[in-house]
Amino acid sequence: MREFAFELSLCAHLEATTEDVVSRQLGAGVDRPGKRIVDVVCVEPGPAFDERTAITPAVIPDAAIECDAGPGRFQPRGRVIDGPPEHKRHVVERAVEAGFFERERRGGREYVRQVARYPDDWFGRIVGIENKPDLGTPGDLETQLRKDVSLALVDEAILATESHVTGAHLNRIPEEIGVWRVDPDADPENQIDVLREPTPLDVDGPGIELHDERPAEAGIYPATAAEKARARRQLAERAYGKGWRTYELPGCGAAEAGEREGVAGLPYCAWKGRLVDPASECGPTCGGYESAEPPDADLAAARAESAPWVADPEGRQRRQAGLDRFG
Repeated sequence: MREFAFELSLCAHLEATTEDVVSRQLGAGVDRPGKRIVDVVCVEPGPAFDERTAITPAVIPDAAIECDAGPGRFQPRGRVIDGPPEHKRHVVERAVEAGFFERERRGGREYVRQVARYPDDWFGRIVGIENKPDLGTPGDLETQLRKDVSLALVDEAILATESHVTGAHLNRIPEEIGVWRVDPDADPENQIDVLREPTPLDVDGPGIELHDERPAEAGIYPATAAEKARARRQLAERAYGKGWRTYELPGCGAAEAGEREGVAGLPYCAWKGRLVDPASECGPTCGGYESAEPPDADLAAARAESAPWVADPEGRQRRQAGLDRFG
């Protein structure tokens, strides 16, 4: 199976069989988050998960979480957010758009407050999964997994593959990494064969973020425990707001909104007879292309139906009411 289809199939399976928030293609670092993109991220709900879902379906900006604008009285923007004026405006705009801030104007000054107190314990364990269907073309797999272990930003790190896994394969990757052999076409109960359980990583302590490696040296960033805690919150927030249905269904007569294990909204091509990557496989260059409107599918509704994610919470309604004052 192509890597994109493998990834979507695994996301659909995890969404169908767990209570986790499932997302994909997220930066998982402290100093340079974009240097380590994790294929699939699973966020386990914590004790205050319902409080988080009641605020907004979107990503809450970290600067808005950390600033001094609480859910009580409206306060001047300049007093509660640090930084240059343009930064303050940007934070407020993002937080209002996300549904986390309300704002009002008084005498030419902007005042803000949170719609609700941010629940720090809304998420529990975070699991990162690296997808490599074909271990015959591993690329820089070993380096990627060593980065996960060294930084320990996720509680557990797992390698998912379709390949037959040998002892040589296991010896080439860090022993802390769990290994799944995945058969996307098997019955749901038999899709994942756990070949090696992951070792829990020390997410509460400091870590080392590996940067570019050269023959004689490697760049590193020593991340503190506090920096990791903030990065974990950012990772969980991005996972909650983004999900894994980040594609658009193609405008083609052969395109369908596919379904696996009751999980809807997957990009399926009737002409190819499989899941496809709309960004790279669909369009006029495809032999089965037939111009048409995209399939009638609501990907947000599909996510809300099968995931622990609330598309239209009470906080969202409060945000919309607040924005009416700026029309």
